[in-house]
Amino acid sequence: GLVVGAYSSEQDGGAAQLTSAGDAFDRLVSGKLRELLSVCGPPLKKGKTYLFHGLHQDFPSVAVVGLGKKNAGINDQENWNEDKENIRAAVAVGCRQIQDLEIPCVEVDPCGDAQAAAEGAVLGLHEYNELKQKKKTAVTPQLHGSSGSEAWQKGVIYAEGQNLARYLMEAPANYITPIKFAEYIEQKLRGFSSNVKVHIRPESWIATQQMGAFLSVAKGSAEPPIFLEIHYLGGANANDSPLVFVGKGVTFDSGGISLKPSSGMDAMRADMGGAATVCSAIVTAATLNLPLNIIGLAPLCENMPSGKANKPGDVVRAKNGKTIQVDNTDAEGRLLLADALCYAHNFNARAIVNAATLTGAMDVALGSAATGVFTNSSWLWNHLYEASILTGDRVWRMPLFEHYTKQVTDCPLADLSNIGKYSRAGGACTAAAFLKEFVTASHWAHLDIAGVMSNKDEVPYLRKGMAGRPTRTLVEFAARLSQDSHN
Repeated sequence: GLVVGAYSSEQDGGAAQLTSAGDAFDRLVSGKLRELLSVCGPPLKKGKTYLFHGLHQDFPSVAVVGLGKKNAGINDQENWNEDKENIRAAVAVGCRQIQDLEIPCVEVDPCGDAQAAAEGAVLGLHEYNELKQKKKTAVTPQLHGSSGSEAWQKGVIYAEGQNLARYLMEAPANYITPIKFAEYIEQKLRGFSSNVKVHIRPESWIATQQMGAFLSVAKGSAEPPIFLEIHYLGGANANDSPLVFVGKGVTFDSGGISLKPSSGMDAMRADMGGAATVCSAIVTAATLNLPLNIIGLAPLCENMPSGKANKPGDVVRAKNGKTIQVDNTDAEGRLLLADALCYAHNFNARAIVNAATLTGAMDVALGSAATGVFTNSSWLWNHLYEASILTGDRVWRMPLFEHYTKQVTDCPLADLSNIGKYSRAGGACTAAAFLKEFVTASHWAHLDIAGVMSNKDEVPYLRKGMAGRPTRTLVEFAARLSQDSHN
């Protein structure tokens, strides 16, 4: 199969304008492609396709995909690069049409941006079907033509990173337990043994670290907790200050004693989305051989309602000595992160970035349009924001006001309560204020990814299911930081 792009014409109702690869193919078939496009119906709209058969013996099926306006550039209203987004969406839909025809190989027109085309193809074709007997045809996308092969390869690596996070998040919680999560990531990093070290820390180690908040969540489950620690040393000097990624790794979240409603609880197999995205970002950084040091930390456990579980009103002690009243056992992610963030300060980090499917309130605030970012550093925010414009996997800055801190520190029995005292109001903001109590670093960002955890149909190049967002934004951010250290 072949996927080629076509731009909307400048005049309304005018003929579509083919890309250079489309033009070359049209010449190869003596103008037949243009002829068919002109007679087969209305001009091709953005993100739509026309499918033609029998034009050329090498490509029995050709999907022409609508790329929208040419050179649309960065859209300031949308906060993304529209050309790149249009290419991702169009290529994804074209590749899926070829897949529906059960054709195992598709060549993709780079459409002027081979990286975006590769991302669209690889993200668009991904589906979790490990446990099904009947699977869709596996399709291998390849670059059509010879220009842009390096950018294409980079796009494939970025997309495969996000697909790794999608795989981990989608897999059932009995397949991805804390230990299996850690072992899967270790196996993915095995090929980079010269500059990657993976430590799978057991419960005994967690106890010696005095991570009382993390352990209080883990003790409710029969699955033992794991603290996963990854060191990627890509920098010129092993002692250069690293970027530290921290990810919430609750491999299943029942809510604990504050039990969640049963409808939709199955989606809580993806409550380790923070750990999945940061670990996948490190695997991708290692594959790209990025020239910087990264440390990944993922506290992994389940949140279950057993006789040993946290009870509402219990008080636990975090690694830095602060006491926390657990007023709601379903606000457990911040307990894991509190201890992991304390530990992250051991590494003299350039920046600490944590990701977590932390609050339903984040989903209410922004939906799936963007990841909410709470940060004490404008330098860090600018890097994340600029990275997200390129990836199309957007971020939006949220407030980290003292106003919210008061709501978590005003607590009857302990230094902090794990929920704000006006529980419904500003839930994502009070959660961020809680985390801030465990941070002394001057460059820290908390990414609340609850709203972008899954995809129904909002992102056209992702199928329905767990989204693996914002892995590509984290990778692009790390890449920008590595350039920063080079200069």
